[in-house]
Amino acid sequence: MTIQRMDNVLIVVDDLDATVSFFVELGMELEGKGPIEGRWVERVIGIDDVRQDVAMLRTPDGHGRVELAMFHTPKAISAEPKDAPANTLGIRRIMFAVDDIEDVLARLRAHGAELVGEVAQYENAYRLCYVRGPEGIIVGLAEQLS
Repeated sequence: MTIQRMDNVLIVVDDLDATVSFFVELGMELEGKGPIEGRWVERVIGIDDVRQDVAMLRTPDGHGRVELAMFHTPKAISAEPKDAPANTLGIRRIMFAVDDIEDVLARLRAHGAELVGEVAQYENAYRLCYVRGPEGIIVGLAEQLS
């Protein structure tokens, strides 16, 4: 075997607290939050003079993680429009399985989330939607129907 598991996905953000609150409302659990700096991180990511705050969140089952990073130095740069559409090259969304899509939508809207399209049903299997949250992050929600 060449890998053991997928450990986490990194999202660079401008507002760490708002983004953490969004993912916690979604149902993720905050594992930890704190500053990261020093030569070791500079060597790993290939950027000098790094100073950042990082938060690690995990899914309730403990198998998935999202790492959020807010760079103080050097400042983060934008590689695309903030609200890039779903067909933009690169990582576009993170999909989560949920029990009640309407309940999750209502809770996320309180954190500024907006539907990208609409809630749609795929056959008799799923109700699905994309939600744009803080920092333009697209989160997919999937509710299994049977």
